[in-house]
Amino acid sequence: MQHVPATPQNPGLSSWLLVGLLSVIWGTAFMGMAVALEGHGPLTVAAGRTAVGALALLAVSRATGQGLARVPGGAGWRFVAALALTNVALPFGLLAWGLQHVPSAFAGVSMGAVPLFILPLAYLFSPEEGIGPRRVAGVALGFAGLAVLVGPGAFASGGGEMTGWGRLACVCATLCYAVGSILTRRAPAMPSLTMAAAMLALASALLVPLALWHEGVPDLAPDRATLALLYIGLLPTGLAFFVRVRIITTAGSVFMSIVSYLVPVWAVIFGVALMGEALPPQLYAALSLILAGIALSQWRTLASLVGMLRR
Repeated sequence: MQHVPATPQNPGLSSWLLVGLLSVIWGTAFMGMAVALEGHGPLTVAAGRTAVGALALLAVSRATGQGLARVPGGAGWRFVAALALTNVALPFGLLAWGLQHVPSAFAGVSMGAVPLFILPLAYLFSPEEGIGPRRVAGVALGFAGLAVLVGPGAFASGGGEMTGWGRLACVCATLCYAVGSILTRRAPAMPSLTMAAAMLALASALLVPLALWHEGVPDLAPDRATLALLYIGLLPTGLAFFVRVRIITTAGSVFMSIVSYLVPVWAVIFGVALMGEALPPQLYAALSLILAGIALSQWRTLASLVGMLRR
């Protein structure tokens, strides 16, 4: 079979497989962050996962000849700096802080709003991705599925005075990811591994001193919280950011937004399998709506995928 480069109009089988992998990895992220927060402060969690992910990607990028020297000049570094702020430092810090005050379900469903922010941004700054009524309807249908999945009871909280600020922090993190997706698409050409490694390295340079100044040197005894911090640094941060950059720079930010529908589903599945949580009865109806939204917004790419598999 002849290899056809992935595009926003024809993402290809490899992009679909990467989206599936990314949704599984990110489906564990909120659980991992909640466990890490049992023993570490929010800035330490944000800085720790960023530093671990940066060290891993810097080692791999250098070993494969895709180190930081491949960032194309001053323009490339300016984009990387903007991405380090919008894709990593701000959303990681906001999510870690917000998860202290809101249920993890709220943080999960807020990620489903990424496509709603991406659509108008892509229309203005990335018009080649093809935003039309069908994709708008698909996004709305998928978001309705997320609302059914989470349900009104999942937003219940203890009524603390910081709950509203925690919710706002999660929503602002979602907006950061949407802006970061558009910036990633517009960045100068460079290897995906180089961009991801540089992004995490610069974000670490910002977050680590801030965490040390505000929360002090962390106790990194090999307990449950520290192991969770190591995990979210290696997989939901290091590996996931490389995959995310790869998808956006080839298949586009709108296609990448499919992940936002799948992550809450995987989060529920992992919660049942690993945490012993009861399966919500609305899961199947929600899953149907989510998959229908994806099918509607990505109808042409799905058709091309089916045709590709038949050949």
